[in-house]
Amino acid sequence: MKIAFKMRLKPGCKEEYRKRHDEIWPELKQLLKDNGVSDYTIFLDEETNILFAVQQQAGEQSSQDLGTLPVVHRWWAYMADIMDTNDDNSPVTTPLVKVFHMD
Repeated sequence: MKIAFKMRLKPGCKEEYRKRHDEIWPELKQLLKDNGVSDYTIFLDEETNILFAVQQQAGEQSSQDLGTLPVVHRWWAYMADIMDTNDDNSPVTTPLVKVFHMD
């Protein structure tokens, strides 16, 4: 199943966000793969600083459902200074509804 959600980047943080994801921690990347998350892409709307994430899931669990794991908590804390976050440092996310798909 493919899912999409949006998040918000703080103004002026595009390059830092890109840098941190270019250097994504290997253990976090492996955790995502081990939990069925693949084909994960994030787009930025530079006019609004909205990040649009799309990922393929094998099963019901998305990347945002792994928040009980220590490496995810560390990543959230690492990213909290450049994104809108909840009290636990998890990114504020809004699920997006699929309205069209073409193969």
